[in-house]
Amino acid sequence: MKTIAIIGRPNVGKSTLFNRIVGKKKAIVNDTPGVTRDWKDETTTIFDDEFRIIDTAGLENSKVETASGRLTAAMMKSTEAAVEQADILLFVVDGFAGVTEEDKHFARWLRKVKQPLILVANKCEKKQSDVEGFYRLGLGEPVAISSEHNLGMADLYERILQATNTATGVQEISDEEYFETEIEDETPKTSQIQIAIIGRPNAGKSTMINKILGQDRVITSEVAGTTRDSINIDWEYKGEKLRLVDTAGMRRKSNIDTKLEGFSVKDSLNAIKYAQVVVMVIDAGEAKEAIEKQDLRLANHVIEEGRAIILVVNKWDLVKDKKEFSDELDYLVGKNLGDVNGVKIIKISALNDKSLNTVLDAALETYQTWNTRVSTGKLNQWIEYVLSHHPPPIAKGRRIKIRYITQTKTRPPTFMLSCSQPQNMPDSYLKYLINDLRRNFSLPGVPIRIIMPKKSNPYESRAPRKQK
Repeated sequence: MKTIAIIGRPNVGKSTLFNRIVGKKKAIVNDTPGVTRDWKDETTTIFDDEFRIIDTAGLENSKVETASGRLTAAMMKSTEAAVEQADILLFVVDGFAGVTEEDKHFARWLRKVKQPLILVANKCEKKQSDVEGFYRLGLGEPVAISSEHNLGMADLYERILQATNTATGVQEISDEEYFETEIEDETPKTSQIQIAIIGRPNAGKSTMINKILGQDRVITSEVAGTTRDSINIDWEYKGEKLRLVDTAGMRRKSNIDTKLEGFSVKDSLNAIKYAQVVVMVIDAGEAKEAIEKQDLRLANHVIEEGRAIILVVNKWDLVKDKKEFSDELDYLVGKNLGDVNGVKIIKISALNDKSLNTVLDAALETYQTWNTRVSTGKLNQWIEYVLSHHPPPIAKGRRIKIRYITQTKTRPPTFMLSCSQPQNMPDSYLKYLINDLRRNFSLPGVPIRIIMPKKSNPYESRAPRKQK
């Protein structure tokens, strides 16, 4: 599988082109320059060939020693790393704006690369586009497209196919030679465990991922809100195939002051929806306040989605009285996240590489719990014991009768309880059953759901008999 990297200065339409090629709105698109900061990748098919497509940060030439300048340098370094991995480069320029000094600057750099390069003039849906002017960059014939309006994409795909043959040294063969070629069976794809890393801005999510991977895969900066897109990173740990998803920091809704930040938050919430395990990173300097406010709401959203969750307290080395802090944190978690008793709390220092393996160990252990299945026989032995020691209450003059219980699904563990008067079952008794289920079948830290189907009345739909 060949890798294609999409590069170019900010706001030339790289992310729009990325979304067009992969056929999904995976990258955030906005008129604000520099929306993409980390490179993200997806797999897609072009002309029956599978490609890995990388969307990179905008190329900017800045050597200013400020937080903003350091962030720009980190973005450039990230793009250079993506270029090194790529087999084919798509250098995207703005066909409407014409050649800029930045285009010329980066063209000089790109003329030295070894990979096949395709010059892509985007935004050419307008008559004022100056495609011919890009010949001056010395990068060959430009391909005129409009990724937003799906114009010229067939020409681009043809050029990609030509570049693929150049990169691989493929030569045309006759039909006879083709059909004599032995084709190997495809290896079945194994499922991945998707782990979403969430939290407020500057909690250290990206730093933690880089330390786990042992490389600067995602950009880190003291500038809050550096990560904007959700970045997928495939990784293997202890024989398990993982997909780590670094998400944008999420502030409370009232503090979101730009449309772009709103898109980022929506992207992060979408990552939660498709994750199996969610790792919530909390800044140790703000953990007490966060657990009571924003992080609490976010954790409850994860639980409502039915995802497994663990809490990671970062910057633990900055905490002075660790015992007092731990006791307070345990109290707050028990008080506010009581519906998922036993949530794992991991204390780390991502910057100093302390206890990072425990994060993945806890995630895998919680994932196994989230997938737990209990046999119907064991469940009904348990429910008989429960009924003998703590029977359901009386409702409307009659005691609620529980007939049996069975597990209908995992991820999260979901149980069907057959009983009389399900509509009158008190929430307090259901909570008692869930807590006892959790304790007896070792289900700490994951959501548990109990459904009670209402028995239909066969006479309910019949029309009343007329009186004579």
